[in-house]
Amino acid sequence: MDDDFLLDTEEAKILFHGYAEGMPIIDYHCHIDPREIYEDRSYDNIASLWLGGDHYKWRLMRQMGYPERLITGDAEPREKFRAWCETLSQAIGSPLYHWSHLELRRYFGCELPINAKNADAIYERCGEVLAGGSLSARKIIKSSGVKVIGTTDDPCDSLEYHRLLREDRSFDFCRVIPTFRPDQLLLIGSGSFPEYIGRLGKSEGREIRGLEDLKSVLARRMELFNAMGCRSSDQSAGIFPCTRIGEKRADEVLVKALAGREITEEERLGFMTEIMLFLGGEYARLGWVMQLHFGVVRNTNSRMFSLVGKDAGFDRIDSSAPVETLAAFLDELDRRGCLPKTVVYSLDPTMNTALAVLVRCFAGEGTKGLVQHGAAWWFNDNQSGIREHLRVLGEQGVLGTFIGMLTDSRCLLSYTRHEYFRRILCSFIGRLAADGEVYRDEEQLGEIVKNISYENAKSFFGL
Repeated sequence: MDDDFLLDTEEAKILFHGYAEGMPIIDYHCHIDPREIYEDRSYDNIASLWLGGDHYKWRLMRQMGYPERLITGDAEPREKFRAWCETLSQAIGSPLYHWSHLELRRYFGCELPINAKNADAIYERCGEVLAGGSLSARKIIKSSGVKVIGTTDDPCDSLEYHRLLREDRSFDFCRVIPTFRPDQLLLIGSGSFPEYIGRLGKSEGREIRGLEDLKSVLARRMELFNAMGCRSSDQSAGIFPCTRIGEKRADEVLVKALAGREITEEERLGFMTEIMLFLGGEYARLGWVMQLHFGVVRNTNSRMFSLVGKDAGFDRIDSSAPVETLAAFLDELDRRGCLPKTVVYSLDPTMNTALAVLVRCFAGEGTKGLVQHGAAWWFNDNQSGIREHLRVLGEQGVLGTFIGMLTDSRCLLSYTRHEYFRRILCSFIGRLAADGEVYRDEEQLGEIVKNISYENAKSFFGL
């Protein structure tokens, strides 16, 4: 893991060191808590920083057979860290093997291999660095060259910490902006839906009795988000339907659901469609980007869900998520003249080509890459997944318009994932040049690398 890690051609080395390596970072989608940034959180030990809330790591540790007390339980931090080091030493081929070693080197200056033998030495070394105060939340962000962070925020959120960060003159090296995440609106028919709609109404001091009330409250919430610098939404669902039932019937469905009455599957999908079309139109009006994540089945292990809750490592790929309804949904927004800039992410890698072709059906209108096939996500943000995603983007569209990588992470040290992506990107393009598949025009290829690394996202999100 030297300076030329993953750079397998001279062309790749030139592109990375000359063009990608020094570019700033726009982390346009992550799950960092803005409160941690405002309060400049510091960490007592590497275990709390690395293992707290990271379901990527938890999944691997469970495969080693470790008890839950060493994963999400009440074991001592050093004990958990030893278990993680033993796990990682066996997880060769995992992107976590690469990410963790990159984080250890970049932030702690430690080049020891992560394994059980070195666990205590690494723990102590990291502890010394953390105690020195050089790795608080703000210092990590500044030293990583991060210019923009897009957090993930519920429409009910007061955005208090976003406001405080905007007013903090000492925090002038990075913008922390909210991202509108209306997932709870799509859960109509669930037991929690009426309570959520009640909270949403209270956030604007208004009772939501029907569809017009809901739309009015949502519009006002979006104006607040916009005032706090929001540039995008993010929606995650199993599917994105296009079942048209009309506003009158959608209003009736909402009234039924708020009263706790059962609704049919058609009514559920129809309400979701009407709300999503309304939201899409508002996003276009505000100039926001609409991010759509789909193809995930949540909480597959019901026993473990009851024990440790959601986002704990028990989600999986849904291989049946249809592209057809997504295409119909995008087409309806386009037909209405209110298709916003859009990024579509699928968890199923077998859908890469279908999605790359689909998004090209909605190109033009003065925007480069108006509808994007988003970065290799979650189970795909590994070396082979990223390379395959780049290959498909290149073959089916214009690779140079791609908006690049994101962390999608809850850990501040995850900015090395941008480095990881950029190394793979330069390796991919460098190999094309080395093999004579593209002209070896360093300036031209370097510009593409810089754009994908930073400039395209800056332009696409209006930053």
